[in-house]
Amino acid sequence: MPSNDVERIAAIEDPYQLLRVATERLNAAQQEVTELSRLRRRVIQELHAQGMSYAQIAKEAGLTRGRIHQIRHTGPAPEGAFFGQGTITLITPLKREARQARPVVAVEDVAAAKRLEDLARGFDLAVELEHVPLGGDVNLNRPNLVVICGPRLSTVMGELYERDPVLEWVKQDVWTLHDTRTDERYRSGSDDEPARPIDYAYLGRLPRPDGAGHVLVFTGIHPQGTLGVVRLLQTELAALWGQVADKPFSTVVSTEYEPESGEPVKVELASPLYRHEEG
Repeated sequence: MPSNDVERIAAIEDPYQLLRVATERLNAAQQEVTELSRLRRRVIQELHAQGMSYAQIAKEAGLTRGRIHQIRHTGPAPEGAFFGQGTITLITPLKREARQARPVVAVEDVAAAKRLEDLARGFDLAVELEHVPLGGDVNLNRPNLVVICGPRLSTVMGELYERDPVLEWVKQDVWTLHDTRTDERYRSGSDDEPARPIDYAYLGRLPRPDGAGHVLVFTGIHPQGTLGVVRLLQTELAALWGQVADKPFSTVVSTEYEPESGEPVKVELASPLYRHEEG
């Protein structure tokens, strides 16, 4: 039997509107199928991790063992949900050009966004790109946001970071990250004399201002740290997902980089991975 949506769309008399609406509904349905497939793989992995055999899972779910194995090895990987579901919106900041005062995007932010976009699409997520405008006024009360921006360029983002119960940004002579539990302070090596090729970055998932969801945010003290976070996500996403899933958290990421290119050569967590619901 056709669904109510199909019947409604079929009744549209204007053929061009019918094509448009049918295409939109089909795209939405395909995203729904993708997320349901991801959810099935996630549940099977979680049940197996809890000690159930695949035969037991199949029996309880009313499926064959072969079907369980098929689901386990096909479809989008569960860790893609680290970024969100369906279509994620990836936001990078605009900055004021030094000479002509034009709005520009930093080269490193472009590289970070492109690499993250490719990573997300590899998990069958759709990606839309936006910019934090000059002045920093960005709407964070939306689902599936990934924002690459620090407090220096946006008061709105600064207020979001203040919702972190453990880590804080501190501006004195230079920007640093402060772990309030250990009292460790993370300062970029490029701000030392002599300079060292190491940078630190914030990575976390924080409550939206309206309290109706979360925002995934990250940024380096300097651009090299931002590229380091992307490298970490490219190589360690499954491990991060296993520890924090889609729950609120924060951590400091250390990036040693090649001085000439700024490309990461060693990336690791510098602080504990704090799960905020643990208090």
